Amino acid sequence: MSDSELAQARVRQLIVLTKRLTDRLSAETQAFADRRPQDVAAGLAETQEMANLYRRDTAHVKANPALLRDAPLDDRKALVEATRVFDTVLNAHARAVEAARQISEGLVRTIAAEVTAARTPASAYAADGRAALGDGRAVAFNRMA
Repeated sequence: MSDSELAQARVRQLIVLTKRLTDRLSAETQAFADRRPQDVAAGLAETQEMANLYRRDTAHVKANPALLRDAPLDDRKALVEATRVFDTVLNAHARAVEAARQISEGLVRTIAAEVTAARTPASAYAADGRAALGDGRAVAFNRMA
């Protein structure tokens, strides 16, 4: 296989991967908009696998730009366009994920506050023998999503 043929094959492979990942992220963004995050969760492993492959392949090309130099100009232009569309979709997806995260955290905080308010005061004693003020029980909330 010549350098030109190999470069063309690499570019076309990247175009296909970029478009597949773009379509997948578009579908996930739409699922968030339709209030169906469970649809995203079902395919999360596949999305992560595709994203990791994309990261690996694009990092390889970035480190070795000569790999694509001999590809036909039309193919390289198609890759640039596919990447531009991908970046747009990726930004919209990131906003949707962040909105879903904020909503989820707000729900957890509200539920934790309601649980705390509904609890009867604990009847524990402090080290000095007096009744302890406040509730010694905890509700855990992890801010890392």
